[in-house]
This record gives sequence, C-alpha cells and structure tokens, in this order.
Amino acid sequence: MDSWFFWTILAMVTFGAWGFFPKLAVKFISPQSALIYQVLGAMLVGIVGLAMLNFKPETHPMGVLYAFLTGITGVLGTFFYYAAASRGQISIVVSLTALYPLITIALALVFLHETLVMKQVIGLFFAVAAIILLAG
Repeated sequence: MDSWFFWTILAMVTFGAWGFFPKLAVKFISPQSALIYQVLGAMLVGIVGLAMLNFKPETHPMGVLYAFLTGITGVLGTFFYYAAASRGQISIVVSLTALYPLITIALALVFLHETLVMKQVIGLFFAVAAIILLAG
C-alpha cells in the first residue's frame, strides 16, 4: 500500500468524525461555544506538533502567511459548518460542504494554472449535479 493512501484513509476517517461530532455538540451548546472548544482541541494537537518539532517550526514568511490564512479560513468554515449543523440535517449539510474541492479546483485552475482532463471535468459536473439534488 502506498504511504499516501494510508494517510488518505486516516484523513477520511477523522474528517468523517469531524463532520459528525458538531451535530452532537450543537444539541447542547451554541455554534459559537462549540467553535471555541474545537479551537482548544486544535490547540492541543498543535502543541503536540510543536513538541514533535522540538518547539522550532520552520518560519519562511510565505509559508507562515499561507498557513495562517489556512487557519483563518478553516476556523471560519468550521463556524459556518456548526451554524449549518445546528439548523439542518447533518447528512445533507456534510454532503454539501464536502463538495468544497470544487472551490479548491477553481482556485488551482486560476492561480496555479493546473489543468483537468475530460474525465475530471465530467466528475465536476456530477459534483455540481449533487449540489442541485441535495439542496432541492
């Protein structure tokens, strides 16, 4: 098994749990409160990662900037996800938000000049169709 595949499966499982736990959290506390506790959980993981780097992370300015922007957009997206989870069916909310790669692909096409083959374009059309079917 390729090493990327193992890590992909771990990401899939943890993101699956990540998509489920908010629905339970917002049954008991507000989306804003749930976000605070999620950030505290993320900080715990960050501290472990920092320790694994002997408290000396790399500091290239552009890498730091993009990682910081990743944190901002990730936490904002998470807050919006909590808000949606508190108001809608989690099975639909998670399915629609899981189509976020459409945005990533568009950004990669425009800014990184990546290309797609026809099979991938067809897959994107199916993803858009899924949005239409799930939202309707």
